[in-house]
Amino acid sequence: MTETLTAPLTDREALPVELVDAAGRAVGACPVAEAHRAPGLLHRAFSVLLFDDEGRVLLQQRAAVKTRFPLLWANTCCGHPAPGEPVDVAAGVRLDEELGLATALTEVGVFRYQATDPATGRVEHEWDHVLVGMLNGERPRLDPAEVATVAWVAPDQLRARMESVPGDYTPWLGDVLRIALVGRAVQ
Repeated sequence: MTETLTAPLTDREALPVELVDAAGRAVGACPVAEAHRAPGLLHRAFSVLLFDDEGRVLLQQRAAVKTRFPLLWANTCCGHPAPGEPVDVAAGVRLDEELGLATALTEVGVFRYQATDPATGRVEHEWDHVLVGMLNGERPRLDPAEVATVAWVAPDQLRARMESVPGDYTPWLGDVLRIALVGRAVQ
């Protein structure tokens, strides 16, 4: 069972993101909404994937009110650090805001992707830092403005589901899972 958190009053679309070049170097800033207008501006982001003792991953179904890829299944949480903000700090804050959780996070890789949400026309064009952590028994407290529900899934089952019904998952989840599993293996 999960609890819900009180929704924040911040307009997340107005917050600044850090624009980056093709090598991931900071080159400026703009509001979230501007970075996600077609064709999309390359900017820094992060994706967190939490594991439990059984090796399962915690997925979230994005809230219906999300401006990009609503109601699709994604990694535990994701977001954007403010310009100059350390990625691990921003990821810890978002993990608490979206799910009411706190745990140590380790960056295990980075990748670049671009995807257009056919439902909203908005674009993800991100230099995405992948962070992993462990969660053992803590119960998420969902912010309904961010998360519809959560589920623990074995990575093999997740891969099979993503192959059979890819339209149920965000376009970045496959890369996040791959990088997280490799990163955990070498830790």
